Amino acid sequence: MAMTPDFDHEHLDGHTIQELSAYLDAGREPADPSIDDSPGCRLALDALERLHGLAPELLQADEEDLARVDDTWVAAVMAGIALDARAGRRIPYVSGVGDLAITEGAVRGLVRGAENRVPGVLVGRCRFEGDVSQPGAPVRVDVDISILYGRPVGETAAAVRAEILRDLQQHTDLAIIGVDVRVHDVHLLPTAERGE
Repeated sequence: MAMTPDFDHEHLDGHTIQELSAYLDAGREPADPSIDDSPGCRLALDALERLHGLAPELLQADEEDLARVDDTWVAAVMAGIALDARAGRRIPYVSGVGDLAITEGAVRGLVRGAENRVPGVLVGRCRFEGDVSQPGAPVRVDVDISILYGRPVGETAAAVRAEILRDLQQHTDLAIIGVDVRVHDVHLLPTAERGE
């Protein structure tokens, strides 16, 4: 798969996506407090861990199948991980108790969490349309996903949409008016699993 360029070190506290990937591959040993104590790095590590979890299924495919996997999709997922690490806009809670808020990057992390609960899904680009910094303002969530071949497209997209909506309603005070899920790519399952 194609290597991705370095992303903005500021949002990863001086680290690159490649360094975080190597740290994850090493089992996070020896512990590195500059990574473990960084919110941006932790968000990126969580997303990388989900991506790595799906990789073995893809790597079992034969060379012909691998040639059909679009490297630009992997690059887009990696770019999304880097975007998640950026704090972005401040999203307030409407609790009335103090000045509580969550960052846009953390909310993107919630959206990406849907891929942990829906088998064979990778979440790519995620955008919030609307003024997330204004309590009560209508917000639409726009998400691209990739699914493994053989999964029912409509049902999988609906499951991802339901997971995202549930998480956003549970963990934010955003006024979600819709969650648009687009299947951007389909990955092939290994040949043996397709029964060929």
